Amino acid sequence: MTHNLVILRIMTIMKYSSLSILPLILILSAQAKDWPQYHGINSNRTTEEKIPNTDWDSKEPKKLWSAMTPTGFSSMILADGAAYTNISEEIDGIPSEVCISFDANTGETRWKANLDLWRVDNGGGNAGTRDNKGGDGPRTTPSYSDGKVYAYTSDMRLICLSAEDGEEVWSVEVIKSHKGRNIRWENAAAPLIEGDLVIVQGGGPGQSFLAFDKSNGKIKWKSGDYLMTHATPIASDINQQRQILFFTQKGIVSINPKNGKELWIHKFPYKVSTAASAVVEDNIVYFAAGYGVGSTAIEIAADNSTKELWFLEGNKPVTNHWSTPLVKDGYLYGMFGFKEYGDGPLKCVELKTGKVMWEKSGYGPAGVCLSGDVLVCLGDRGQVSLVEATPKEYNELSRMDRVVKGKCWSSPIFADGKILIRSTEEAACLNLK
Repeated sequence: MTHNLVILRIMTIMKYSSLSILPLILILSAQAKDWPQYHGINSNRTTEEKIPNTDWDSKEPKKLWSAMTPTGFSSMILADGAAYTNISEEIDGIPSEVCISFDANTGETRWKANLDLWRVDNGGGNAGTRDNKGGDGPRTTPSYSDGKVYAYTSDMRLICLSAEDGEEVWSVEVIKSHKGRNIRWENAAAPLIEGDLVIVQGGGPGQSFLAFDKSNGKIKWKSGDYLMTHATPIASDINQQRQILFFTQKGIVSINPKNGKELWIHKFPYKVSTAASAVVEDNIVYFAAGYGVGSTAIEIAADNSTKELWFLEGNKPVTNHWSTPLVKDGYLYGMFGFKEYGDGPLKCVELKTGKVMWEKSGYGPAGVCLSGDVLVCLGDRGQVSLVEATPKEYNELSRMDRVVKGKCWSSPIFADGKILIRSTEEAACLNLK
């Protein structure tokens, strides 16, 4: 059950029943401590949970645990006391893509599930600074819902696993069953959980967008004829209408999650790879791509027509390679830049204009998440900082360097009082309670 669905059910009970809502409030409280999918519970890299300790000089966070996570750029998720990510390792001498589950409090490995073969790319994923490169591996992040874990592999195999023991519940090979069309460097998009659906892209003509019943893997709807990108789809409410936004090679396509019908499209250039997801605030949508493409923000009208507010071509001043920014009160915060390994800047950008309010170099292409007014920022050398989310100036509240070794091309999460990060070599959990 998603955060929004829980709220809706509570409101319904309050209106029509005198039953106690305490059990549902407890459920909501528990879910608020989870980060169950790549962009968080509401597809916006934001949590309602507050960071209890922002002064690390007075009280340094305790590293609860670290664990080996060999190769790849999959991020962590956390749900019901367990953490999950995708790695690669050899199984019977064969390079394989593997989902691994950790106890969120101890770091003990709960289980591993062999998802698919992993074909080592030895290409762009091994780039980086002179002293911090390599580690190419799976790029997609698993998702969690109602006791199940969902993984969408590099070869576009969608798999549902039991969160208890990692056993397969069902799977679909999108390439074989839906005429799937993979992409250079293969799939990096995470599956999106929306209500009772698990949603992915990558199918063939008439089925580029696919929604499956998350309980049994049966197709619920399919639509579209668009080539996929590496960007994860997001769910959002725009003009009081629920929408799924897919970043395709033709641009942003909005889909009605109830039936798969297209609501609107805004065309946008494509070169080589698009990997950062769209970002939404009210009826404004921001999106960007590297390789000289640039960035834009558009306004969505009530009739689903789109209007460009601004467009900046090129890799500067505003673009995102694969790190998706977030938005708060009209300002974007995130890792902006293209192939600025080790030194790429954290920036604050005005959503409606594209104006850069401030920037701080030294992060590289990792990621951010938001708790209240505090950004949790991960640099590609494993450094973690807390930064105030304000357009006035860069204000670093706390910092820890080299929390993990290896290269971090993933995004941090904050859930259940913990910051979880991972690199191409190891994962770590910081306790902020």
